[in-house]
Amino acid sequence: MSVPVTGRLSADSGESAWHAAWLPTAAFRELGSRPVLVHGDGLLVDTVLDEVSRACARYGGRLWHGPPWPVDADLVLALRGAGPVPNAAAETVRLGATPAVNGTGDGALGDEGYLLTRASGVTVVLADAPAGLLYGMFHVVRLGAAAFHDDLPARRHRPALDRRMLDHWDNVALHPVSGQVERGYAGGSLFWRDGAARHEPARLRDYARLLAACGVNAICVNNVNVHDTEALLLTDRLGDVAEIAEVFRPYGIRVHLAVTFAAPVVLGGLPTADPLDERVRDWWAAATRRVYQRIPDFGGYLVKADSEGRPGPFAYGRDHADGANLLAEALAPHGGVVRWRAFVYDHHQDWRDRSTDRARAAHDHFAPLDGRFADNVIVQVKFGPIDFQPREPVSPVLAAMPATRLAVEVQATQEYTGQQRHVCYLGPWWSEVLRFRPHGAAGDTIADVAGAGGGLVAVSNVGDDPFWTGHPLAQANLYAFGRLAWDPLLDPGAILDEWIDLTWLPVTSGDPEALRRTMHAIMDDSWRTYERYTAPLGVGFMVRPGHHYGPDVDGYEYTQWGTYHFADRDGVGVDRTRATGTGFTGQYPPPWSEVYESRDRCPDELLLFFHHVPYRHVLHSGRTVIQHIYDTHFAGVEEVAAMRERWRLLAGALAPAVHDRVAERLDEQLRSAVEWRDQINTYFFRKSGVPDAHGRRIH
Repeated sequence: MSVPVTGRLSADSGESAWHAAWLPTAAFRELGSRPVLVHGDGLLVDTVLDEVSRACARYGGRLWHGPPWPVDADLVLALRGAGPVPNAAAETVRLGATPAVNGTGDGALGDEGYLLTRASGVTVVLADAPAGLLYGMFHVVRLGAAAFHDDLPARRHRPALDRRMLDHWDNVALHPVSGQVERGYAGGSLFWRDGAARHEPARLRDYARLLAACGVNAICVNNVNVHDTEALLLTDRLGDVAEIAEVFRPYGIRVHLAVTFAAPVVLGGLPTADPLDERVRDWWAAATRRVYQRIPDFGGYLVKADSEGRPGPFAYGRDHADGANLLAEALAPHGGVVRWRAFVYDHHQDWRDRSTDRARAAHDHFAPLDGRFADNVIVQVKFGPIDFQPREPVSPVLAAMPATRLAVEVQATQEYTGQQRHVCYLGPWWSEVLRFRPHGAAGDTIADVAGAGGGLVAVSNVGDDPFWTGHPLAQANLYAFGRLAWDPLLDPGAILDEWIDLTWLPVTSGDPEALRRTMHAIMDDSWRTYERYTAPLGVGFMVRPGHHYGPDVDGYEYTQWGTYHFADRDGVGVDRTRATGTGFTGQYPPPWSEVYESRDRCPDELLLFFHHVPYRHVLHSGRTVIQHIYDTHFAGVEEVAAMRERWRLLAGALAPAVHDRVAERLDEQLRSAVEWRDQINTYFFRKSGVPDAHGRRIH
C-alpha cells in the first residue's frame, strides 16, 4: 500500500515513504526555530548536530557548534567535560552542577543521563557522555514549547534500567510456517528479505531515531528460533550484521544476535556442542573474537535452548547454567553478555495428566540454578508463567533468583492481544507488572529486579509496513515500552499523552484537544476492553491453534502444548493450589503464595488461573463467574463499537491514509469482538446450562 504520510526530510531522498511516528518534522518546530549551541564532540554528538541542523534549516533557527566566542543561544546542549561553555547562562549552570555531581556523587549523570534546566532565559541540557546529550535533545523535543517558556528547576534524568532492548523475531530466509517475521503483524522484516539483507539504511536510520527517542538502547536483529540461514549470521554473513550495527551505532543502540546452541556442529563441523568439551569452548571463543573484530560494540548473544525443539545442553546431560556459562566465557573478554531465555517447558504433554502444569516449568528449571550463572549471563524471563496472555500472574521466577541477573520480557507484538488488528494499549498492563511486589508491600518491585542488571526486553511489533506497526495506534506500545524501560514509574496515561502530543497533534488539521480526548477515550482502557471480550478471569489460551487469532475455546485444550481451562459441566479453571492441584502457588513467596492459594483471597482477574470453581461461584464484584463471563463479553463488544464511532468523528482531522487504516482495523476489531462474544458465551451457556440474567441473546 502506498501511503502519502509525513516522513522525515532527508537531504538525499526527499520525504520518506513511511510514517514519521513520534518524530514528525513538526515536532522539532520549537527546537528548530531558535538559536542553538551544541558544545562537545563525539559520534553521538554528531547525531545531535545532525538532528538540530535539520530542524534549524526547516524552521529558521541557527546552530553553533562550540565556537571560540560567546553566543546568545536559547538552547544549549553541552558535554560538561568539554570545558567552559561559550554562553554565560549555560556556563553558570555547568559550574553550579559540577560540585554536586563530582563532589558527593549524588548528582551523577552517568553514561546516558542528563541535567535539564531553564534559567536566565536559556534552556540548558548538560551531559557527561554523548548518549546523555542525545537523550536530552529528544527530551527537549518531547517538551516542545514547555522547554522554553518558564524557568525550569534543574532536574537530573537517568534511566532506571541500563538495558532496554527490543528482540526482533525476523527470519533472514522466508520460513514456510512463520514467514519473514515470526509472530509479526506489520509486514516483512526491516533487515531481511527472501534470504538476503535489505540494505536499506535510510529506513533503518529512521527506525534507530524512533528507538533512541523513546529510550531503547539495544536490539536483536534475528529470530530466537534460529534456522539454518540465520545461523550463518554468526560466521559467513557477519558482514550483514556489521552493516546494521553501523546504522544503529550513531543512535547509541548496540546490536545483538540470536544464535543456535548447536552452532559448533552446524557451522563448525564439530561432532558435539557439549558445553564442557574443550573443542566447543575454543570454537565459541574464536567465533566471538571474529564478531568483535567486525563489530567492536557488539552487545552479545540471545539464546533459546531446549525449548520448543531448539537444541540445547540437555542433549549432553548438562543444564542451562552449563550452556549459558559456555557462551558467557567467550563473550566476557569483550564486554558482551549472553541472554538466556527461561521460556522452557515440555511441549509434548499428555493432556490427561493433570499433574503436568506448563506454568510451573520455568521455575522448576531455573530456580535451582540460582547463583550458578556467570556475571555476564542474563536470564530472560517472560513476565508471566505461560506465554504473553492478556492476563497472567507475574512469573514466580522473578522472585526466586536473587543471585542471578534477570531481564523481564514483554511482548509488544500483539500475538495474543489482537495482532495489531485490535487497539490494545499495553502500557497499563506492563506498568502493573513492573510495579508488582512479589515479596509484599515492603519488598522490591519487578522493576527493581530488572534494574539489578538484566533490564527490560520487548518482542518487537515493527515491520516494513508504512506505519511501522501495521495499526497506527499500535505504535503507542513500542513508544510506551521504551519510556517504561527508561522509567518504570511513569504513568502509562502520561506516556500516552506524550505519544499523542508528538505523533498526532503536530499533524492534525482539527481541534488538538478533541483529538487528544478521542485518542484517550479509545486507548486508555483498550487492554481491559480486549480482556473483556476474550478469555475471562485469567484463563487464557482460548485462541485458534497455530496463528492464535480469533476464538477457539477448546483449540488447545487437548493438545501437547498444555491444558488451560478444564471447563466441564460443573465449573471452569485450573487448580494450581498446593492443597489439591499442581502446587504452582507454592512457587511464590509469601504473601502471594497464600493469596493465590485461597479461593476467597485470590483476585477476581486471576481466579480461573489458580482455581477450578463452580459457575455460580460469587466473585468479589458480587457477580457469579458465569454472569461475569456473559456481562464482560457483551460489554466488550459495546466498547469496541464506541471506539469505532469515536474514530469516525475524526475524519478530516488527520491524513486520509492514516484515518482509513485505523478505521479499517476498527471494523475488523468489531467483527472479531462479536465472534469472541458469541463463541465464548455460547460455549459456557452450553456447558453450564445457566441462562443470562439479563435475557440477552446467546446462541
